[in-house]
Amino acid sequence: MMKVGFIYMVTNKNNTTIYVGVTANLPARILEHKTKQYKNSFSAKYNLDKLVYWEAFQDIGNAIGREKQIKGGSRQKKLDLINSINPEWIDLYESILNIMDL
Repeated sequence: MMKVGFIYMVTNKNNTTIYVGVTANLPARILEHKTKQYKNSFSAKYNLDKLVYWEAFQDIGNAIGREKQIKGGSRQKKLDLINSINPEWIDLYESILNIMDL
């Protein structure tokens, strides 16, 4: 069985810094950001704990490819992606809590 994958973008409360990541378990990974599990990480340093964008993939390899594509793009491309699904930049964490049950 293939392992599912997700790419996601988190930001801080002022929406100034964006982090792009990839994971096999989106709710667990976002919780790690929110609890600052990795104290010295980039996301902890800049308080990046608000989930503003994500995509799901049938295969983790495809998610990794998409993460590289997004990371390679401009900041404007990241802003455009976020604005396309989340123009208010609300925290989407609550909406993905049960996503692994699907």
